[in-house]
Amino acid sequence: MKQVRTDEAPAAIGPYSQAIVHGGLVYCSGQIALDPSSGTLVQGDVQTETRLVLKNLSAVLNKAGSGLNRVIKVTVFLKDLGDFTAVNQVYAEAFGEHRPARACVEVARLPRDVRVEIDCVAAVT
Repeated sequence: MKQVRTDEAPAAIGPYSQAIVHGGLVYCSGQIALDPSSGTLVQGDVQTETRLVLKNLSAVLNKAGSGLNRVIKVTVFLKDLGDFTAVNQVYAEAFGEHRPARACVEVARLPRDVRVEIDCVAAVT
């Protein structure tokens, strides 16, 4: 197993890795809307949060030798399922024609009280 770490995404805020590569796959930890350089939460609506989450996730994937176009499975965690349509719009923009398998669940609370967290599994080149 190989740990993945990049300064282009927020550092892990607990005892875990940004991602682990093993067996031709990269398992990415959940990303939230933290600015990688300052560690502060982005200010704005759920779409603004989602854009930064996907940018952070993409940075981790790239460091692992993968990318959004190689994602196999995604899990989206939402504080409010009422945000589904807004998040889905940004998600569709980021993934384009690529359609990985996905689950989307509403949760009671997320780290730092963000509105969205996304993790994924992807193939590594």
